[in-house]
Amino acid sequence: MSGTLYGLGVGPGDPELMTLKALRLLRAAPVLAYPAPEHGDSLVRRIVAPHLPGGQHEVAIRMPLVAERFPAQAVYDRAAHELSVHLRAGRDVAALCEGDPFFYGSFMYLFARLSAQFPVEVIPGVSSLTACAAALGAPLVARNDVLAVIPAPLPEAALRARLDGVDAAAIVKVGQHLAKVRRVLAACGLMAEARYVEHATMADQRIVPLAAVADDAAPYFSMILVHRRGAAWR
Repeated sequence: MSGTLYGLGVGPGDPELMTLKALRLLRAAPVLAYPAPEHGDSLVRRIVAPHLPGGQHEVAIRMPLVAERFPAQAVYDRAAHELSVHLRAGRDVAALCEGDPFFYGSFMYLFARLSAQFPVEVIPGVSSLTACAAALGAPLVARNDVLAVIPAPLPEAALRARLDGVDAAAIVKVGQHLAKVRRVLAACGLMAEARYVEHATMADQRIVPLAAVADDAAPYFSMILVHRRGAAWR
């Protein structure tokens, strides 16, 4: 009998924001797999480190964490092959993913390669979207509001079209696109309602009005939340 591949959503950064199910499977799996930069430590492994029992075999999926080179298809091909060896041998694999595996999660690339051959179970996690709203202390939407989740790398005209008339928006993957997003929000008359959240739930969490952010770039783990009414309950 083959092992099961578990896609574990481990939350946005705070080690206490893991589900009980994810924690149980994390501790029980003989094999752990997780994304990591080409050099250095893995953030997702640091998140779960306080919960690890020790003695597990670890597979670091090292890849270029650069937007224009992601997803690194060859990297995921190799990782899927390596994990398939463990699964065929009957060993369960816990593949770790920041936030939720199916909300822009890198686990989807392993899922696409392995789900037709092996049992796969996806364990949802606290996503960056809900974590940022909680950290900000502002509901995302209310009543019949429509929430738009908008990737910042979109062209400026596309960003403007998606923000024009929106009730509420979460702008993700900000990175090097911060200045562009700021211009678009200003053109849409939404700067006063835009809040910038960086490293939500982590020790270096930062929350400020977007208008107070002078930089032209942001860290990977950052998000801009906007509600046209300012507060969803209004």
